[in-house]
Amino acid sequence: MAYASLATGVLLAAGVGSRFDPHGLRNKLLAPLPDGTPVAHEAAHRLLRVVTRVVAVVRPGSDALARALNDAGCDVVFAASAGRGMGSSLAAGIDASDDAEGWIVALADMPRIALPTIEAVARALGNGAPLVAPFYDGQRGHPVGFGSGHRDALLALDGDTGAKALLSSHALTRIDVDDPGILRDVDTPEDLRTL
Repeated sequence: MAYASLATGVLLAAGVGSRFDPHGLRNKLLAPLPDGTPVAHEAAHRLLRVVTRVVAVVRPGSDALARALNDAGCDVVFAASAGRGMGSSLAAGIDASDDAEGWIVALADMPRIALPTIEAVARALGNGAPLVAPFYDGQRGHPVGFGSGHRDALLALDGDTGAKALLSSHALTRIDVDDPGILRDVDTPEDLRTL
């Protein structure tokens, strides 16, 4: 482990991925990277190199994905409300780790975030920053760090807006990184090929 953080990781893996496969036959999070590692497994692995616990949030019925994330070392939570959107999934992840001192929230379809970026977010949280995000080329990316003072606001999230309102309404500790991986997610098969 490169850097041990007291924060808990929350890996959001409950999306539908309809742009990747409009017919719903393939889960993009189980699609293999060039080395054969599933997308979600790689995202989980990178987060687990920095934090000791990762809660992965999946939608009910995603048994194969749940097994893959469990095998990666995550505690898997099935979010019954995942169909309502990312905010609901994030709230489920926070609820499953309510005793955490803070959270590093990552997306399972972003397998190329550099380890030093995750470490920098964890370090800023550990140093008392209540809200942390990395920026590349002027754009905010993932993962995002939340201090425990945001617990109630995170638990109240619902729908598909995620934590955007929270991020825009509070003072944010900005970490500028040379890491395009904070912006690169897998939405389509072409995205997977160009990673």
